[in-house]
Amino acid sequence: MKRVAPVKSASRSIDEKIKQLGDWRGTTLNKVREVIHEADPEIVEEWKWVKATNPGTPVWSHGGIVCTGETYKDHVKMTFARGAALEDPSGLFNSSLEGNVRRAIDIYEGDRVNEAALKDLIRAAVALNLEDQSHGKPKPKSGKTGRGVSHD
Repeated sequence: MKRVAPVKSASRSIDEKIKQLGDWRGTTLNKVREVIHEADPEIVEEWKWVKATNPGTPVWSHGGIVCTGETYKDHVKMTFARGAALEDPSGLFNSSLEGNVRRAIDIYEGDRVNEAALKDLIRAAVALNLEDQSHGKPKPKSGKTGRGVSHD
């Protein structure tokens, strides 16, 4: 059974995750979080998929899941739940490109994310969620050198 932490607890859990990382990944996750909130001040933070083998995952939602923020040993991954349905003119998506639903952005140490393009992507994901909600449509279950991420 999925557990979802309440909003205040979710925000605290994300704060703790960033602090626990204590390295470039925490800084990157925090920056991504700031950009998400700048793009959509109404976005909701959630902490999902807590289980014995996983302490949980930061999730940002508005009208449905917009994206997740996972951290790995060598990168931070932003997975857009419905990324395959989004236009990506800046080429931010650089991972999970083969799937029919999700798309992801892998951010490695030293990468700089095109913040304006990321904000556009977040706004487009929210708009898609809200458009489908207004039409009563059910939500679907849900290479490393994208032009929107520069490797320094």
